Order: sequence, then C-alpha cells, then structure tokens
Amino acid sequence: MTAINENTALNAGDGAESDDEAKLQILKGAAFLTTVASAGMIAGFGSTLALAKKKSPDWFNKGVAATAAVPESGASLALRALGWGSLYAWCGVGLLSFTVWKVLGVHSLSEFRLKMQSFFPSIPKTAEAAGSEPLDWDSVFKSNDESTRHKD
Repeated sequence: MTAINENTALNAGDGAESDDEAKLQILKGAAFLTTVASAGMIAGFGSTLALAKKKSPDWFNKGVAATAAVPESGASLALRALGWGSLYAWCGVGLLSFTVWKVLGVHSLSEFRLKMQSFFPSIPKTAEAAGSEPLDWDSVFKSNDESTRHKD
C-alpha cells in the first residue's frame, strides 16, 4: 500500500512540475511577443518619423517647437494623439474580448480554447495530414461562368 502511495505522490509531483513548466513557457512566450511587438512599434514609428523629416525638413523643424501661431508643437500633439489612440485601442480590444468571453459563457482559458475548437475546424500540422493535394489558386479564383464554359 505504501508503494502505491509513493507512486501516486511521484505522479502528483510530476504534474506540478509540468504545470510550472507550462506557466514558465507561457510567460516566456508572452515576453517574446511583447518584445517583438514593441520593437515593431518603435521601428515603425522611427521609420515614419525619419521619412517625414526626409521629405520636408523645414516643415518638420517647424513642428518640433511651439510658436505664437501654433501654441502646441507637432511632437506634443502627436504624442497626445498616440496616447489617446492607444487608450482607445486597448479599451476596444478589452471590451470586445470581454464581450466574447461572456457571450460564450466560459470561465477559464482552457474552456475558451475548447469552445473555439468546437466552432472552428482544426488546422492540420502538415500537408500530408490534410489528406488533400495543395490548393490550386487558379481554380479558387475562377468564376462559375468560366468553369462551365470550359466543360462544354
């Protein structure tokens, strides 16, 4: 009887380790995605700023400092717009996600995953697992009239 208890305790310990590993993997994935998204945003903003300065350096320099005609500089206006836009985007996505969560009636991420798997078809990992030939894009974009003309 003690051998069974020890074996059960070992299995329970393995489950705790796998849970910790899964959480660590999720955290690593979230950190990676956050880093990639941040780098993309910085690169996009920087390249747009450089392009604007290259196209019209005089107008760019006028927008950097506030003047009597324009009490707010272009840079501060852009930062304010970026802040409000980011706030609206975060709130919009959060509200949409919360609405979908409540409409589906799920209580955890695993339930949400299972619910989504029941709605959408599974994606095969390889082309062989799909059980079909590669998709012929020409046949996809042909109209029905064209396909019936060729059959006649």
